Amino acid sequence: MSDSTDQPSATPARARVTLTGISSRAWEHPADRGALVALRRLKGFDTVLRTMSGLVNERAVRLVFMGSAVRVDERQFPSLHFALNDVARVLDATEVPEMYVAANPVLNAMTIGMNKPIIVLNSGLVDLLDEEELRFVIAHELGHALSGHAVYQTLLQRLLQMTGILSSLPLGGLGVRAIVAALFEWSRKAELSADRAGLLATQDPAVAIRVQMQMASGGHLADLDTTSFLAQGQEYLDAIDLRDSVLKLLLIENRSHPFAVVRAAELRRWVDSGAYTRCVSGDYPRREDDNDAKVSDAAKAAAASYAESFRSSQDTVGKLVHDLAGVAGSVKVWLDEKLRRAED
Repeated sequence: MSDSTDQPSATPARARVTLTGISSRAWEHPADRGALVALRRLKGFDTVLRTMSGLVNERAVRLVFMGSAVRVDERQFPSLHFALNDVARVLDATEVPEMYVAANPVLNAMTIGMNKPIIVLNSGLVDLLDEEELRFVIAHELGHALSGHAVYQTLLQRLLQMTGILSSLPLGGLGVRAIVAALFEWSRKAELSADRAGLLATQDPAVAIRVQMQMASGGHLADLDTTSFLAQGQEYLDAIDLRDSVLKLLLIENRSHPFAVVRAAELRRWVDSGAYTRCVSGDYPRREDDNDAKVSDAAKAAAASYAESFRSSQDTVGKLVHDLAGVAGSVKVWLDEKLRRAED
């Protein structure tokens, strides 16, 4: 039982703007949003999926954590309880999910369940991060729930399972691998979306970056420098050597989360773009307009995002293709000349 000195927050609460009626589209990465807008058009599938999950799998998962972890409330982990309710207020969430702290040293948190999502924080993360950093993580997880990532990722996983028969067909394995790679790519972009939700709820870019520094270093924040850390992430993103471009694709192909330095750099880029400031100032899409969101607009934004992200790689690959085309052209001219002479 907590004593009388265990207050909801050890630091004075900062005034944070409530983002009334904000749509999850405000924080969703263009590539993530494009998939979500399209999938939200499939009205019947997500309803059936939610119902089935709620009847069996979701109940079982909730019972596991209820029996083995600690549910956060006013008397258990009260500071986390306060943070959860406050980020829900800032993001104007209509429902506040349950949250649990599980005994696990791995630095991780997750949002599971579709009908009634629950947030789970590993104890290792709770031990490592301070109150503001934990607030960011909680808001990140709430962002997953509000975007409905669990629903649509499960939908795609079900579709993926149906493609298992392709593995037994000639070249079928390549098709399955492509689908899996696409799912992981979406998952990574969904994490970037949730990071933005965390920033909007925390409303402190320094905290958002600090969480990534903590995760990358395992808690050696005193030995890190923010400028150097961000420069490291940008160096990774800007690598234009063809070998590095190929290696990066191979390294992340089966990763569900981007690297920490990349997440920090992407957050910095989002802030620098002005999108974060516009949202906090009240210029953001509203939930009431979600049904009017056009798939074509989301697809265009996703394409533009990928074009920007891979511009360096495209320059390198493009140069290689150009050079190879030049060589091939020269060879063709040489062969044509030889054949012409032979015919003469």
